[in-house]
Amino acid sequence: MTDIEKLSGLRVGFAVCGSFCTFAKAFAALEELVALGCEVTPIMSQNAYSLDTRFGTAQQHAARLYEITGRTVLHDITATEPIGPKKMFDVLCVAPCTGNTLAKLALGIIDSPVCMAVKSHLRNERPVVIAASTNDALSGAAKNIGILRNYKNFYFVPLYQDDCLAKPFSLVADFKQIPQTILAALEGRQIQPVYIGGK
Repeated sequence: MTDIEKLSGLRVGFAVCGSFCTFAKAFAALEELVALGCEVTPIMSQNAYSLDTRFGTAQQHAARLYEITGRTVLHDITATEPIGPKKMFDVLCVAPCTGNTLAKLALGIIDSPVCMAVKSHLRNERPVVIAASTNDALSGAAKNIGILRNYKNFYFVPLYQDDCLAKPFSLVADFKQIPQTILAALEGRQIQPVYIGGK
């Protein structure tokens, strides 16, 4: 069995926050996880679930998640609270994870479906994989990334500067590396390098 084949049968929570410009990449990563045999449950933040943007309507995005996974989207706190007690997931991936959610997780603020999903999942000391996407990753959000890097059971998908001239503080996860990051996280390892330069 190859390493990537170890993902088959893995129970994955896939939480989507409101970095709408990266939804296409996140959904492509989700499709890959399903193709590899993962049993994926989609989760959406309030903004991801309710806001229409130039990248598509909220209804379209929720429908796409259901289409890919065949599972109903969890989108409120009461739906995500049982994740830990029921031991629903082997790993929880937040992709994309906004600067807002990074801050809340770093400070222990649990006022959203995604933050509750993470908190509930962590009670079982299982890995949380973060695919960050935020325009202030190298400024205001940097401290929160640093805090989470030092917390047990948090692992980051490798990051790059998506537009170092127009957005010099922005970092985006390389969503194509989500499967490999999950595999490393299941072994208690942070995939390296975490920072992979600019594009």
